[in-house]
Amino acid sequence: MKILDIKELSIRVAAAAAPPLQLLEKVSMHIERGETVALVGESGSGKSLTARAVLGLLPSAAQVTGDIDLGGLAVLKASGAQLRAMRRGRAAMVFQDPRSSINPVRTLGAHLIEPMMQVPGANKAMLEARAVELLASMGLSNPEARMKQYPHELSGGMLQRVMIAGALMNDPELLICDESTTALDVTTQAAVIRLLSRAVSERSMGMLFITHDLALAASIADRTYVLRHGVLQEHGVTRQVFERPVSEYTQQLVAATPGMRSAPRSGSQPSGSAGAPVLSVENVSKTYQLRGQPPVRALKSVSLAIPAGGGLAIVGESGSGKSTLGRIVAGLEHADSGEITLAGGAITGGSARERRLKTASRVQMVFQDPYQSLDSRLTPAKALAAVLKLHYRLDAKAMRARIGQLLESVGLEERHANLYPRKLSGGQRQRVAIAKAMALNPRLLVLDEATSALDVSVQAQVLELVNKLRKDSGVAVLFISHDLAIVGEICDELLVVQDGAIVESGPTRAVLGNPQHPYTQTLLASVPRPRWETDPGAGTDPDPRHGDLEPARNNRS
Repeated sequence: MKILDIKELSIRVAAAAAPPLQLLEKVSMHIERGETVALVGESGSGKSLTARAVLGLLPSAAQVTGDIDLGGLAVLKASGAQLRAMRRGRAAMVFQDPRSSINPVRTLGAHLIEPMMQVPGANKAMLEARAVELLASMGLSNPEARMKQYPHELSGGMLQRVMIAGALMNDPELLICDESTTALDVTTQAAVIRLLSRAVSERSMGMLFITHDLALAASIADRTYVLRHGVLQEHGVTRQVFERPVSEYTQQLVAATPGMRSAPRSGSQPSGSAGAPVLSVENVSKTYQLRGQPPVRALKSVSLAIPAGGGLAIVGESGSGKSTLGRIVAGLEHADSGEITLAGGAITGGSARERRLKTASRVQMVFQDPYQSLDSRLTPAKALAAVLKLHYRLDAKAMRARIGQLLESVGLEERHANLYPRKLSGGQRQRVAIAKAMALNPRLLVLDEATSALDVSVQAQVLELVNKLRKDSGVAVLFISHDLAIVGEICDELLVVQDGAIVESGPTRAVLGNPQHPYTQTLLASVPRPRWETDPGAGTDPDPRHGDLEPARNNRS
């Protein structure tokens, strides 16, 4: 029985002094009760737009044709009151960015309970008990206390779990998850995926799972639709789509997804050179003193070394101390004890600004979110010029030449130099961030989750770029990540960190191939894997209608 039926949905918007922009073109799909359907594709493909159309959240200027039937409700013809009733009682959506979806001045309990208080006959005590139960099922410790906390007191991954709990408050018939596990660690992600799958089967609801991670889609979805530039490329049973893709675009996505390959690309790891290490960390510790709370030991006697041109990955869950170590190495924070030697010179005390200026020419850091790490008021040319002027004296001609050289080194063209960040894609923004980091010819590049927010094909391009920089310039890389599927693509050595301490280390492929520590084994067991690898019956489909794997005829790619 279909809970959602979309027929030939087309959406276009009017553009000033230009022809209308076609965003979706004759998209058809359906979801049955008890079924999980994945909608995959890169940023800008129309995935989130499709989800918003299902909930009646399109802007008034959008020109929409086609039909959307949600449990008997014609969404495109429904009144405002009907749409509000539908969102309150029959459908729910989990958005990608929890910080933009939760009111920062209200408690988490208010976020969970207040919308449901609008339902006639709602009981506040019962809703509070329901909210606590859902927070606990999401793996949040002390859920009663969490109800009184504010969003700024939780990490991004914890907030995303609150968002998922809020979406389940009304026992929806249809749950839409829009990149809702992107910010989660692999272990938390695995737990949430199990919870969502159990909710779908036990409550006979349908789930539309939107993601750019094909390995994650393969781990949860019964059927998959592949979308590009608003046009469906192909669809069918998930195993058939990923193992025998018909469209060239799907083939490219599968080839670019580390989790869908049995081993890293051959020759993807440049070898570090022997000799004195570029970075040496000896017994570094760091403790944070939080007002009204016990001290938090972020790092506990951590030691490591990276040779020139080498690559070292640090993996672990949120709160394990990975980013703290990266910030200390980059001079953004000061260690309580221990010694850090960078390219022959020790990083000593002083203010954060003094430490950063002293280390800027030796180490640079690339952060996770290029939206926040770039100044929205500066074009790439101006951003690079600001860095160069701070450290070098260059005339106008030399400045233009150096900026062009930096952009070219990260795969950007001259036309990108004067575009503001809002006009660049996520991958292009991250390339600009890497160009800024390479402007001073550093000996060490610290990448803090620098690929986690990127599409799989863009992620592959950035990893290839970093490997190229290692080979061409000899820069060493400290790669911080919670994604074990990609560390083998870029790093020779691997450290596994838990609660601020190193629990396992060694060559990347040796650690991933034969983990010795129980924590490493848990992390690897949590990496998304296709359902059919653990459940042989998951690849079969009793309904032959789902086997249509014809590629899109109207392909505007």
